[in-house]
Amino acid sequence: MTSLPLDALVVVADGEGARVFRNRGEQGAVSLHQYDLLELMNMNDDGPARSMPGESTSRQLDEATFAKQLAKSLNEAALKQQYEHLVLVADPTTLGRVRPLLHKEATQRLLAEVGKDLTNVPLENIERAIAGP
Repeated sequence: MTSLPLDALVVVADGEGARVFRNRGEQGAVSLHQYDLLELMNMNDDGPARSMPGESTSRQLDEATFAKQLAKSLNEAALKQQYEHLVLVADPTTLGRVRPLLHKEATQRLLAEVGKDLTNVPLENIERAIAGP
């Protein structure tokens, strides 16, 4: 990705949580500012997305449930016009769980997907991964 619009929503997630950023860089520059941190919540009210194999571990169930909650949050924000552009950064498993759950309004705003787990890396590394070479 060579250019990131001002105020684009950047979500950096794994199966356990997500860091949510807005781009504050002018003229396509990447300058991320974190404004939210999402974690798995209300386990009793939610279950995993789709059916899970019977031999799934509790961790796998939690990760699938978080992916469902993340997709729901992104869908609601898109439908409420809370973001115009979205970049989703997540490990391949989480991306694979979130992608099919995204509403078409969220999908239409999706500028890029980065299939890497960057949730616990410094901000500069996330900006570099989004900006590209």
